[in-house]
Amino acid sequence: MEITWYGHAAFGLDPETGPRIITDPYTPEGVGYAPIKDSADLVLISSDDDDAHCRADLIRGEPEVVNALAVAQDGGRTTACGIKITAIKAAEWDHHPEHEVPGQNGMYRFTLDGIRCAHMGDVGNSLTDAQQSFFEDTDVLFALAGGYLTLELPDLMEMIHRTRPRLVIPMHFRTLTYRPRNTMWIESFLSHFKDEDVDFAFGATHELKKEDLPDRTRVLVMDYVR
Repeated sequence: MEITWYGHAAFGLDPETGPRIITDPYTPEGVGYAPIKDSADLVLISSDDDDAHCRADLIRGEPEVVNALAVAQDGGRTTACGIKITAIKAAEWDHHPEHEVPGQNGMYRFTLDGIRCAHMGDVGNSLTDAQQSFFEDTDVLFALAGGYLTLELPDLMEMIHRTRPRLVIPMHFRTLTYRPRNTMWIESFLSHFKDEDVDFAFGATHELKKEDLPDRTRVLVMDYVR
């Protein structure tokens, strides 16, 4: 499977077998990252009302679109393009500066090339026991690593220590492109790990095979598409 980070919470996942997936596409003008030029067979969004996470309409092709929040509100399971998707409800930060009422969204899971992937959507508060349990047996965790506007890093680390994903790929942190004033740089998240447990992709694309997954939790820091 080839993984591409476009920026923010948007990833492209191109498996050896199965549909090409894009997660949580954004409005370029809103987050500063480049327009997503790739097409997809399936687009997964954590909500349908957040321009930083829901712009499936900007993705080329005629992808099937799945709203994880809707899935979570309707039994928590669905199938699209032959892929089984599970989701659980979440909410934005209670004190989000742009919304009087925290926006609802969904965190979601799916499997490609035998690799169990989990995306944290746009959750902003500490996780409930059920939400933490949702991430058990995860191979690749796309983790909200910026603190401000999303869950705090100690709450994220509590979940990671409990569920022990094999590979954590951070997202939604401060970069030279995306820079809300109080959002943390990646170093804040990496300070919770030993140096020998952190790898850098040195690019926006990384190839991952199931047999290459580490035996214990490691972090892979990716660059974003320019």
